[in-house]
Amino acid sequence: MILRPRYIDALRTYRNIPLVKILAGIRRCGKSTILEMLRDDLLAGGVMAEQVILMRYTSEELEQGMTDREMYQNIKSQMKDGVFYYLLLDEVQEIAGWEKAVNSLLENGNADIYVTGSNSRLMSSEISTYLSGRYVSIPVYTLSFAEYLDFKAASGRPPRELLNDYLRTGGFPIVALGSFDERSAYQIVEGIYTSVITNDITRRHNISNYDLFNRVVKYVVENVGKTFSANAIVKFLRGEGRSLSVESIYNYLNWLEKAFVIYRCQRYDLQGKSVLKTQEKFYLADPSLKYCMTGFNPKSLASMLENVVYFELLRRGYEVYIGKNETREIDFVAVRRDERIYVQVCRQLPEDSDREVGNLLEIRDHYPKFVVTLDDLASGNINGVQIVHLLDFLLSDRY
Repeated sequence: MILRPRYIDALRTYRNIPLVKILAGIRRCGKSTILEMLRDDLLAGGVMAEQVILMRYTSEELEQGMTDREMYQNIKSQMKDGVFYYLLLDEVQEIAGWEKAVNSLLENGNADIYVTGSNSRLMSSEISTYLSGRYVSIPVYTLSFAEYLDFKAASGRPPRELLNDYLRTGGFPIVALGSFDERSAYQIVEGIYTSVITNDITRRHNISNYDLFNRVVKYVVENVGKTFSANAIVKFLRGEGRSLSVESIYNYLNWLEKAFVIYRCQRYDLQGKSVLKTQEKFYLADPSLKYCMTGFNPKSLASMLENVVYFELLRRGYEVYIGKNETREIDFVAVRRDERIYVQVCRQLPEDSDREVGNLLEIRDHYPKFVVTLDDLASGNINGVQIVHLLDFLLSDRY
């Protein structure tokens, strides 16, 4: 098993604190394996094996129609009075009302509880009052590039070469563990995508016109890193002879977000110091989701570089926004407590680098400013703006 220390460290921070630890992310991003890592970490730290209860509620293993009461009784039957337990509950969203059972277990006071899940029932907006104020969310993403290198350590290949693979085939652990060509990798990811769409969206929300829904998804995928509106999608579909309401578009985007397929990046007005409600962008949970649907196209690499940088910032604990500075746009404004950085992303730094560097120089404050690029010839510092190769940005803890 290849460790993912960032998640284990986060879970150690909250160990034995009376909060439910919720690990949520897209299917197959590694949540179940992180629970196994947690179990091993507990045992290595002196916890007795009988104190650790690991339960899986995947659809394949779940008894059809299990209720929250049955879930609670099943777990309680494995617990003895006077013993403190660590409950590791995998894919709990398969149980309707799971939070009732978990809340009852939490109130008993003799368990430290960790749960995982992959749809909206694990998002704070949908967790009922049963867990209000009594949980902490730990988002789980596909592999960072640093983690990807750990998964590929046995290959002996240099990081720069592996970065090219990472940009093309993404960071789903199941793909990184193998030696797949692009076609095979995209077939695996397509299977993950289909599972998400079927189990977490179309079945749950009773979508009857799957073809139309999938066309909307493809539009979003083709426009990663670009601003668009629901009205723009309606107009686009109308041009193809299809009809769909603006309300339906909003629902589709909302459901994709709650299944962790897409992530919404809001716009921040640097002048007014406020989050704007319009002109949002969406990014994909993994670059491979784009390529499994549209095939790899070098022309799309620029937008997917933004995608990779966006998630790297999220992994490092930043809140990430698109920056609006009067008429200029900053790719990312990343905020973490009292820290802030500004980031522009480009495939190559042109001779006239006004957009990348000039936009940053227009910001009159002392926070660090970066241009992240794949340009091997671009480096150094331009009037205080640091030019950083993507490889260095992804592997350094200085940013």
